[in-house]
Amino acid sequence: MAEIAGIRRQFVRAAMDAPFLEREEERRLAEQWKDRQDQEALHRLTSAHMRLVIALASRFRHYGLPMADLIQEGHVGLLEAAARFEPERDVRFSTYATWWIRASIQDYILRNWSIVRGGTSSAQKALFFNLRRLRARLTRAGEDRMSEEVYSEIAEAIGVSLKDVATMDARLSGPDTSLNAPVSDADGGVAAERMEFLVDDGPLQDETVGGAIDAERRVGWLQGALEVLNERELRILKARRLDEEQATLEALGDRLGISKERVRQIESRAMEKLKKVLIERHPEMAAG
Repeated sequence: MAEIAGIRRQFVRAAMDAPFLEREEERRLAEQWKDRQDQEALHRLTSAHMRLVIALASRFRHYGLPMADLIQEGHVGLLEAAARFEPERDVRFSTYATWWIRASIQDYILRNWSIVRGGTSSAQKALFFNLRRLRARLTRAGEDRMSEEVYSEIAEAIGVSLKDVATMDARLSGPDTSLNAPVSDADGGVAAERMEFLVDDGPLQDETVGGAIDAERRVGWLQGALEVLNERELRILKARRLDEEQATLEALGDRLGISKERVRQIESRAMEKLKKVLIERHPEMAAG
């Protein structure tokens, strides 16, 4: 750990010691990188702006993530800025790169700040990074205001719903808790882990398996019983009861050249034949 910390200090010192670039030199390096993919030009351009990365990363250190990781993500944003920068525009590279560095760091924070993923839209990002500041400003010392009122003003300022503000505030108000975290009993000893208190309203595994076996058995019974039907009865019953898109009586009548009333009679007779043979072969179905 001490060795790693020493390497980080050397990295920061090297970044802070890198020489500033004059406008013309900065433009020349950017052109060399854009036109010829000159790696040395890219190295000089990015090295001169690593102090900007460190300065921006330090603004987000209160989110509890390692400073080294924030700097690394900021460096990714710096490289992205270098790839997209157009030196012919009359804009300093530092001005252009600031947006990319900040965006890269913010995306990293949103991905890693909590195991519970939140929204990544521009409005949600603005809410995540501005909620604490706006809430502190709207609830100055001496004021006694309801949370609903504060939430409403924040929602209007950022352009999100009241529910979004309340949800984000709840996320920011408490850290994630592991399901393996111990829960103490009345005597101070460890009684269990948090996951042991989670309730699953779904069926038990044996019930699920039992249901699947019963369903498979009933399908087999039905397939055996269908053998007692003649070809027209089987065709009508499948079209009316077993196909995903059930045919209408009228459509089946037109297809078979009979009236829809005759189709209904054949369907009814086929159902009675099925019911009779199923009960004869499997009496337990009558009880079920």
